[in-house]
Amino acid sequence: MPYLSMIAQENADAAQRTRFEDQIAAHGRITNMKRTLLHSPKAFDVYMEWYSLAALLEEFIGQRAVSLYSYAISAGNRCLVCSTFFRKILIDSGDDPDAPQLNEEESLLMDLGFSISEDPHHIDPAVYEALKQRYSEEQIVALFSFAGIMAATNLFNTVAQVPLDEVLYQYRRTRPSD
Repeated sequence: MPYLSMIAQENADAAQRTRFEDQIAAHGRITNMKRTLLHSPKAFDVYMEWYSLAALLEEFIGQRAVSLYSYAISAGNRCLVCSTFFRKILIDSGDDPDAPQLNEEESLLMDLGFSISEDPHHIDPAVYEALKQRYSEEQIVALFSFAGIMAATNLFNTVAQVPLDEVLYQYRRTRPSD
């Protein structure tokens, strides 16, 4: 049961309606998380900066790596909504999120994502070293910042008890460890 209601387009005020319509124009639909965030248009705008950071990361790691990194963070945070969302992206692109075929960079990013979400106080020094070998400090800041907004998104969905979007039901993880 969701803790907060979701804004319906017909009940939205002008600020909410604008954002609602922008999301439909950009993505063809609006997610349950975004409909919940619309209670606070300012908070909604802050969370939508996820897209800006994702675009920045795509410039130097690529779209697939962003999805894998996002999935690792979300799965590590045990966020049903976000982990299932990224499972959908990976599955729809032909990947197996439970056993992805990773290159060295993708493996590093998934290790980083899981480490950040599981215990950010004890990230393996080898991960830090590998990051320094591969990326500039500017890029590392972008990677860490993206992890922060991804974790914040996970936290919001979990604490607000945002229900899983119906389009994600078939992508939900079904292994016993869920």
